[in-house]
Amino acid sequence: MKLNTLFFAAVCAGTLFNSCVDKTARENQLKYTHTTLVDGDAFSAFQKIGEAAQVGVIVAEHEEANGDAKSKEVAAKVKAYYAELIPSLDTIARTVQIDFPIKGVPAPELTTAHATDSTASTNVKHTDYVHNAQHEIGLIKEQLTRLTRNTNEDLRAFAEKQVSIVSEVYKQIGGKEEAHSHH
Repeated sequence: MKLNTLFFAAVCAGTLFNSCVDKTARENQLKYTHTTLVDGDAFSAFQKIGEAAQVGVIVAEHEEANGDAKSKEVAAKVKAYYAELIPSLDTIARTVQIDFPIKGVPAPELTTAHATDSTASTNVKHTDYVHNAQHEIGLIKEQLTRLTRNTNEDLRAFAEKQVSIVSEVYKQIGGKEEAHSHH
């Protein structure tokens, strides 16, 4: 009887110690509770950047097919940037245990080009896409800048690398850098 009791105690102790291993605990944390290793600000940034990138690719592809010359040029640059950003965002999301892509991203409303006699509507559409692309890239730049001040070292390194890239894309598509952006 003592041998059975000792065997049972050893099995219980082994199970307890194995469940307390850090790697297993982190895996179980994500698997069973869907919690992440980042704070709310970082998760919010992932949501905003991920949504902008996923929707931005679709809109850029549409604009490359249906836009005017300036819109096509901007769309090509934006699409190339998103093609680099999304895989690196996925990689860092796995590191900090965020489910990516974020579920529930709304589908963009795309309009097909209609034949019109007015050149004004064509200019408005061209200006709208270029302006919207600048706005979306500016939003991503702002979120990445905020991530450079995050407490997670992996996120800071990722954001610092991406801020220079997104700033260059922002300038290339006609965005204006703020003169006093560094405090």
